[in-house]
Amino acid sequence: MPKCSLPTAGPSSSVALECDCLAHRCGNAADNGSRQRRYPTDMTDEEWTAVRPLMPVPGWMRGRGGQPEAYCHRTMLDAIRYLVDNGIKWRAMPADFPPWDRVYAFFRRWRDHALVKEFHDRLRGQVRERLGRDAEPTAGVIDSQSIKADAVVGADSRGFDGGKLINGRKRHVVVDTLGLMLGVMVTAADVGDRTAAQVLLEQVAGAHHLLALVWADGGYTGSLVEYSLATLALVVSIVKRSDDTKGFVVLPKRWIVERLFAHLMRSRRLVRDFERRTASAEAMIYWSMIGLMTRRLARPHPQRG
Repeated sequence: MPKCSLPTAGPSSSVALECDCLAHRCGNAADNGSRQRRYPTDMTDEEWTAVRPLMPVPGWMRGRGGQPEAYCHRTMLDAIRYLVDNGIKWRAMPADFPPWDRVYAFFRRWRDHALVKEFHDRLRGQVRERLGRDAEPTAGVIDSQSIKADAVVGADSRGFDGGKLINGRKRHVVVDTLGLMLGVMVTAADVGDRTAAQVLLEQVAGAHHLLALVWADGGYTGSLVEYSLATLALVVSIVKRSDDTKGFVVLPKRWIVERLFAHLMRSRRLVRDFERRTASAEAMIYWSMIGLMTRRLARPHPQRG
């Protein structure tokens, strides 16, 4: 294996003529040819420069076994972004990407070792700091979205949401006040919001120790409010819709998480749940948000007066 030093946390100044990913610098990616970037989902050089230092270090570079990776990391990211955005099957991966089973192996490894969440969380911290916020949030919003499930989804992880009349799965998410995701959990659609929120808020509160306030809709009233305050030291504030209100009304704070759901529905892979495992469904949501944040980081810095 070629000797190589681990990347530093500082920003990268430029992109090498071929590629400066770890698979090229320290692995065997140079044995495979490079591809011409042609799709709208391909990362620009500005995106790659912003995200390369934030990528997790592969296990084979930390002495955890495994062979040095044989395909470019940037190409792998482009392939997964293409699949999530266009909603294709794994076996329908375009021929100019690495073989579909190698791309899926990369996706599966990042899913099973929580590397996709680690990458996502690093990007979120960078986006927050760029906008003048602290990396760790103090407030958030929780909500759920029921989504139809494809035939490949087994009966053990699907259900019927009587309120939305949807047979499928439910996405439970917590976002910060910028609309960036703090946590996600996918369950069967018949799982109650309060039941899932208890587990999700435990995970989010454990990962974000400064989080003190979470806004929610009327579906989260009841024992969850007392439990969160007593066990998690987390205030759950209910934002209710007035009984006198008619038609569509933008409710305070709740529109933030609805905007995230709108973004997810722009990724065709997420319009319906096609994943056999809920872990894969959660990983697809992380990848969709990763694409959103990399584009934001590649934009020119806003000018401040």
